[in-house]
Amino acid sequence: MTQETASINPRELRDAFGAFMTGVTIVTTVLADGKPLGFTANSFSSVSLDPALLLVSIAKTSSNYQTFSTQGHFAINILAENQKDLSNTFARPSDDRFADVDWQLSANKNPLIGEVSAWFDCTTHAVIDAGDHALIVGKVEAFHSAGYAGLGYYRGGYFTPAKVSAEVIAGPKVVVSAIIARDDKVLLTRDADNKWLLPSTEIGKEGADKALADLFARYQPDASASFIYAAYNNTETHYQYISFLCSAPDEAAIAGEFVSLDEIGPNQFEDAAVASMLERYRKESQLKSYGMYYGDHSQGTVRPLLS
Repeated sequence: MTQETASINPRELRDAFGAFMTGVTIVTTVLADGKPLGFTANSFSSVSLDPALLLVSIAKTSSNYQTFSTQGHFAINILAENQKDLSNTFARPSDDRFADVDWQLSANKNPLIGEVSAWFDCTTHAVIDAGDHALIVGKVEAFHSAGYAGLGYYRGGYFTPAKVSAEVIAGPKVVVSAIIARDDKVLLTRDADNKWLLPSTEIGKEGADKALADLFARYQPDASASFIYAAYNNTETHYQYISFLCSAPDEAAIAGEFVSLDEIGPNQFEDAAVASMLERYRKESQLKSYGMYYGDHSQGTVRPLLS
């Protein structure tokens, strides 16, 4: 019996891989003439504690592939959340990416970048063929962790979880809401006037995590939070609102219903701020490019997550 292999759409596969949140690293080494070399990568993972091993994935089409697969040593620099510009520098073509970078050479002749969250000084343990990529496994010879919050990467864009968490703590009256999305639909409920609104609840003493868990239990138990999509104040009511972008495995909601945002006008929502936020989400979800909103209920700034 034969089974036909399903055709895989590379763009859709990339989007699916992007659902996994990662940190951001810069992988470094030096050429034979001592020139430093580095590139941005989020395909980094720990492998083993004994022996101490880690790995990074590199495309065979990369201009860095030949050097990093044969040099015999490299370093992983885990970026701190304020080093987004540094990530962009090492992700783009440049004659000298190290020109304005604070770095020093390690014992294994690998550039270690200053003010990173952590670094690992490695010798190459193995290079493993993996389709159109190679897995470079490193043996950790030395490491250091500074304790700084790391820079995150999700669905093609950066996010800074520690900074966001600090910004959204602003007083006792905080309402958390969940944008529970499934394909092109969002889970909504109605108020007494038949207006649409998001599942939401006021945060109690147990914090936002418990409030969000209560929302999931009430509406869609299998939903999961991705990241904070908006954090804003209502200058009239003095409440603060935190909206999490969430995903759901199916449309089997306990309460509310999954509705296509294309079918709802802004005047059909209970809250104009929610209508505006969901209109932004509708557009961003089509582009697979997201941002975070900060401000008040009438005006603010969207910080793009894409580099």
